Amino acid sequence: MHTEFTMNGELAALPHFVTSLAIGLLIGLERERNPGSRAGLRTFALVALFGTLAAMLSEKATPGLLLGGLLIIGFMMIAANFRIKDDSADPGTTTVAAILVCYGLGASVWYGNDKLAVMLAIITTVLLYFKTELHGITQKLSRRDLISVLQFAVLTFIILPILPDKNYGPYEAINPYQIWLMVVLISGVSLAGYVALQLIGPRHSAVLGLFGGLVSSTATTLVYARRSTENLNFIPLAVVVILLANLTVLIRLALVSAVASPTILPLLLPVLGSGLLLGLGVTVYWWHQLKQQNELPVPDTKNPTEIGTAAAFGLVYGIVLFFAAWLSDIAGSSGLYTVAIISGLTDVDAITLSSLRLYELGKLEATQAVTAISLGILSNIGFKLGLVFFFGSALLAKQCVLGMLATAGGIGLALLFFV
Repeated sequence: MHTEFTMNGELAALPHFVTSLAIGLLIGLERERNPGSRAGLRTFALVALFGTLAAMLSEKATPGLLLGGLLIIGFMMIAANFRIKDDSADPGTTTVAAILVCYGLGASVWYGNDKLAVMLAIITTVLLYFKTELHGITQKLSRRDLISVLQFAVLTFIILPILPDKNYGPYEAINPYQIWLMVVLISGVSLAGYVALQLIGPRHSAVLGLFGGLVSSTATTLVYARRSTENLNFIPLAVVVILLANLTVLIRLALVSAVASPTILPLLLPVLGSGLLLGLGVTVYWWHQLKQQNELPVPDTKNPTEIGTAAAFGLVYGIVLFFAAWLSDIAGSSGLYTVAIISGLTDVDAITLSSLRLYELGKLEATQAVTAISLGILSNIGFKLGLVFFFGSALLAKQCVLGMLATAGGIGLALLFFV
């Protein structure tokens, strides 16, 4: 019995080593297929096991063993580099970094972070495997694009953490942290669309509408409406891009709502989904009418994460939030709906997030929030349809009106029957 207990106690650590072995084999498998790599499958597997072993001995003997193991791995890689005589050879810094990460992941497994270690191992392998694709992305992104990423990092990791997470002002509707969190959310979604838009270039015409809708459906509508007057052959593309950009707004609002207030989705999704389905039916028809064209232009949209732009959105969001709470208090739901219609003319995100915030605070019922969001969307569709009629050609307006009215009609019908 004593021997069996001892063996079970010793073997209790075996799953940790099995996980480390799997991590080392995963990363080593990618390095093995790389001709320039100085470490392969066996090396990475052994390093991961060594990391777990060092962590175990460090816990049971002396803490210095874990650091000592890291130094041993470092000296081993330095010695391997010194044996290479060709100065022009690849220094293999990526492999060295991967080995150090592998050692750290092996050590973290022993401390009970198995799931995190496996996730990081997969991410490490992806970064190693997609070297060519990642280099291609960096070459396609301009200085302006990199500045966008840095500005988003400032918005998220510098400004957001220092803002107080408290309610201020009348009706306690103003929360600096929550307001800026919505700024980060919208900027993040817009940045993702902006970067993707720059990467795909003019090769995939319909995708321009999807990503244009993520960045700014209003800007996309305006740009393609203006260009439709320059060349009649451009109209079929403009119709598809404009309709898709406006449908993407509904998808974007669904994603934003899922993050900001997931409990309202059962009531909001039928409204957004009805508009999406009816509008998509018309858009598919015009997609079949679109002929393949070369050298298609990309809409020239603004950098979505500029500090000034983000601050302006935060200000608009805060103002809409306050007036929505105020008018809702003194005039009931009609006051909120007036704000929704007015603010929706230029920006549907502000009234959407404001309504969701008030709903989360218990100041609005779910039906009122969904109605306000729907009115904001309908107002926004009407505004963009006006842009098409005013700045676009008559033929473009004639072809766009059915798709945009179908989307609006779907939202209106769902609002009547489901809300």
